[in-house]
This record gives sequence, structure tokens and C-alpha cells, in this order.
Amino acid sequence: MKRQLYKQLIQWKNKPKRKPLILQGARQVGKTYLVSQFANKEYQQFIYLNFEQTPELSSFFLDDLIPQNIIENISLYLGKKIYHANTLLFFDEIQAAPKALTSLKYFYEQAPEYHIIAAGSLLGVSVGKTISFPVGKVNFLQMYPMNFSEYLTALGEEALAQKIATLDTIQAFPEAIHNKLLKIYKKYLYIGGMPEVVKSYIETRDISEVRLIQKELLEAYKRDFSKYTDKNQAVKTAELWQSIPYQLAKENKKFKYSDVRKKARASTFEQTIEWLKGAGLINIAYNISTPKLPLSGYADYSKFKIYLLDTGLLGAMLNLSSKMIIEPEAIFKEYNGAFIENYVAQELIAQEISPLFYWTSKSNAEVDFIIERDNQILPLEVKSGTSLNLKSLQSYADKYKPAYIFRTSPRNFVQSNKFINIPLYAIIWMQIKL
Repeated sequence: MKRQLYKQLIQWKNKPKRKPLILQGARQVGKTYLVSQFANKEYQQFIYLNFEQTPELSSFFLDDLIPQNIIENISLYLGKKIYHANTLLFFDEIQAAPKALTSLKYFYEQAPEYHIIAAGSLLGVSVGKTISFPVGKVNFLQMYPMNFSEYLTALGEEALAQKIATLDTIQAFPEAIHNKLLKIYKKYLYIGGMPEVVKSYIETRDISEVRLIQKELLEAYKRDFSKYTDKNQAVKTAELWQSIPYQLAKENKKFKYSDVRKKARASTFEQTIEWLKGAGLINIAYNISTPKLPLSGYADYSKFKIYLLDTGLLGAMLNLSSKMIIEPEAIFKEYNGAFIENYVAQELIAQEISPLFYWTSKSNAEVDFIIERDNQILPLEVKSGTSLNLKSLQSYADKYKPAYIFRTSPRNFVQSNKFINIPLYAIIWMQIKL
């Protein structure tokens, strides 16, 4: 399956001052598959080391961190010579071997001719503990679940994905195309973007198998809570994780600690939120009441919303029935539009619009996302239905006079003066064209 990150890997390979690359992302978002595909197409030799699967590999990094010694030991272990030309070394689950991560510094300084990619599903929660991180000596890329454009391509609808990406002006699609995209999009909300789930659906078209794999992924994440945290922290992580779908299902989706545990305070769960964020399992949108540049300087970090990394997993946690797919408007209305807002959050994050922000006023008006782009601040309201109500968006526009105001909804493309409606299936257009 094609991933948009592949182009960035090519760019990394061709950099004249290339550094070892760290590829981060939640478990099962497709890191190992992507790197293997990249290596097999772009290199003559591929050296794969998985430090979680084969713990003894860590011993190569215990005596010293001299790159040539490390390469020689790996060569002896594998029984073949490792060349620096046309060879990719892949250190997978590197958080299980702290010294291997530290060695990247010395590969950059003493042996930059080697092409090295390191990945770790839980690297984000390990850094700062027992790991000496090679600050300034590595490049980074972040991988997410498949976005809707990648999903279209995987389904064999690459022409539709290209049409959305290359649309130069706001122009409504023919109704037949618009309705086809909406139908595919509704199914995506249920299936989500986890590669194993998408692959299974493409091969079997079995929705029940989709849900089974989603449940297995959720169980794997829960096992990680216990494996990588102490017992007390694991309990808190499981509690908070389980509360997220139900917090999103509320009309007011602002996260409340008391909805996790009665009378709980921020101090109880702050570490838990950071762990889930570091593991790539959640996306956070922070509140702003004054939209000025930079947005991060005006955010109230004590007020926020938490979204799951994938709408399909959100549906599995809420036991969403598959009949929602065939009922025309049901999936848009169910749970106060939780899936729609979660979907938009993950699409924005996948396009490197991060961190996320939302705006509220003293009069309870709310705009779901505020986007900083080219020294502009752009409001984006998410509508799960076809209502034309723009009360909050208009309230924002009257007060702050933005260049454009945006709504994303099941409606087709339309522009009226400063107002632009973007179909939910085309939210990627905002990042590509604006």
C-alpha cells in the first residue's frame, strides 16, 4: 500500500548532509512495512535488526559505540559483509536498546556514509528516562494511520485522490462523484486507517473481520500500558484511555478529569496524558480565546480536547454497529459527531498541522479548529450534518476579520465571498492548496 511518507524517505536518502533517521509513530501504523518496502526498492542490501524481538542484539552496543566495531559485530552475527554503499540499516524497536539509540550520534559524527533508520513504537515515552538521546544528530519523521487520501489509493481510487489534491479552484464535484466519495468516506469512518485493518478489508470485504482486528489492536495497546509503565500508572492509563470515546461523545467535548475518575485533578493524570501522547495514541487540541500569532503563545494548556489516533479504533471502543455504514446520515449524527471531529483532527495532524487549537468565546461560541498557516489564522468549523448554521463561525469572523472562514461538512465544495465549504472527504485540500 502506498504511503505519502515514502517521498520524504527518498528526500532523506538524497540529502547531502543526511543524518540517521528516527521514524516515530504508534504501534501498527505501518513503520516496519514502509521501511522494508523502501529498502527493497531503493537499496541493494537491507540489514534489519529488531531489538524487541531479539534482545541479544543489544550486546553489540555495550562495549563501545565505535561505528566500525558495531558494523563488524553485526556482520559476524549475520554472516555477511555490510557495505555502506547502497545499504540500509534498520534498527527497529530501538527503545528496547538504549545504547543503540545513543550510537546514532557516533554514526553521524564518525560514519555518516551509512544509511540508518531507527523506529520505535514507544520511543516517545522512553526518551528522557534511561535513554541518552542524540540531540541534533538525527533527522525525524512521524508516521500516522493511513489518511483518507491514502485509503482511496489503497482501494484503487487513486484518480479520485489525485483529483482532490490537484483541484486548483473551489468548484463543486458532479453529484455522482460527490456521492461516491461520501459513500467511501462513511466506510472509512468505520474501517479507519490502521494498515492491517485496511489490508484485511481490501482482501476480504469482511466488516466483521475488520472489527476483530481493531479489537486485537486495542488489546495490544492495553498490554503496552502494563509493559512500559508501573502498575499504578498502568491502571491510570487504562482508565483515561477508556474514558476518551465517551468524553468525545458529549456535546461539550472538552476533556474533564472528573469524567475519568470522580474528583480527580490534573495532577493525577497529567503524566498519563503525556504517556499516551508520546506513544502516538492520542491527538490533543488546546483552547485559545484570543487568536493571535503564534497560536501556541496564546493557548490555555489547562483546557483541551483529546482525540484518538484513528476513527476506526474509536468506533471499536464505542461498539459502533456496522449498519451505520449503510444508513444515509446515521454515522454523521451518532455520538454528537464524535467521529467527524476526531477524523478532522487526525487528518490535520497527518498533514503536519500540529499542535491543534480550538477557539471559544465568553458567550459560548466555539470554532472546532484554528489553523496557523503562512502568518494567517484560519478558522475551521466541523459539521457532521448538512445544517447551514454558521453562528459560531460568523461570531468569530465578526470579531477577528479573518481572510477566509472554513466549514467542513458532508456538503459539496462551495464558496461565497470569504466563506468556503470543504467536503469532509477533501479536508486534505486545505493543507495542499492554502
